Amino acid sequence: MPIVNRVAEFHKDITAWRHDLHAHPELQYDVHRTAAVVAEKLKSFGCDEVVSGIGRTGVVGVIRGRKPGTNKVIGLRADMDALPIEEDTGVSYKSVTSGQMHACGHDGHTSMLLGAARYLAETRNFAGTAVVIFQPAEEGGAGGKAMIDDGMMERFKIDEVYGMHNYPGMPVGSFGIRAGPTMAAADFVTIDIEGRGGHAARPHLAADAVVVGAQIITNIQTIVSRNVDPLKSAVISICMFRAGNADNVLPQTVQLRGTARSFDPDVRDMIERRLQEVVDGTAIALGAKAKLTYVRNYPVLSNHPKETDFAAAVAQEVAGAPQVDTDLPPMMGAEDFSFMLNARPGAFIWIGNGDSAGLHHPQYNFDDEAIPFGTSYWVRLVEKALPAG
Repeated sequence: MPIVNRVAEFHKDITAWRHDLHAHPELQYDVHRTAAVVAEKLKSFGCDEVVSGIGRTGVVGVIRGRKPGTNKVIGLRADMDALPIEEDTGVSYKSVTSGQMHACGHDGHTSMLLGAARYLAETRNFAGTAVVIFQPAEEGGAGGKAMIDDGMMERFKIDEVYGMHNYPGMPVGSFGIRAGPTMAAADFVTIDIEGRGGHAARPHLAADAVVVGAQIITNIQTIVSRNVDPLKSAVISICMFRAGNADNVLPQTVQLRGTARSFDPDVRDMIERRLQEVVDGTAIALGAKAKLTYVRNYPVLSNHPKETDFAAAVAQEVAGAPQVDTDLPPMMGAEDFSFMLNARPGAFIWIGNGDSAGLHHPQYNFDDEAIPFGTSYWVRLVEKALPAG
């Protein structure tokens, strides 16, 4: 069954919601305007229950089917937060907040799920309960874990949970999914270096923390290339180098920050151990001190086989079997929907965003033509998981 006709009818409405959210991005847990907009719309749709403040600023809507039958509860999740990036799209609805933009498409995710909530509350052609989950702080803040820790799964008696994310480079109107490990574990790496500051013209009297930082970065790159089994996957990226305030002063301190990604628990353990050894050894060799702070953040996102097959079948009904890749390669990106999949069976699917800029790029924009496909997927997933017949 292709795009749902009723969904197609309010494509313009969903697009307008998306443009409004895009113009007003908010970061991590500070999604107060976004959450208020979501809650107001869910109430206007006639949801049976709308609860705000789950996981600090998350919103949950409950929609009960009109048909008698199962007590099964299906959870559908969208993320709401944006990124600290200066937008460079030139669209008429570009961000009004300097240094913040929806560079990962969460505005599209939220709008598509709102569209599905509107349809499901209007038709209620299912037995059981649909729970729509609007999550804060996906971008590094573990908002999914916060909602779980707040008792969301138990409070709303969720049996299965499903997520969706857009995929630049995948054609609009197509989907991708795979069973098992799909996205990597992601950890925070912070390295604080203390050398001995001094005049730039007299480096022999100092312990140059900048050189120590540069050498640590270089040495770290040998961990993946020389310590990880070539048949396994890992990434260590240092993305921030904070040092100095003048062009003729050797700074006393330097901070490096980055991320480590892996799929295998043993590889994850080895990365943490080797980082500590490299940081300590390099600093000592160059006459400085260094402290590694390694924080395990998101676990591996692993789709459950049965629910993955079901999600793929729903996507095939919406888009056609040739447009659904059921063996999408795993990727080193991370997602805190992993916490929800560790709590309940479910699956995470990708929806095509066409030939757009990549995720987290200042020229990225969600493709509004994907809206009918994503919204129809949510609708059909509920109606097939909770059949009214």
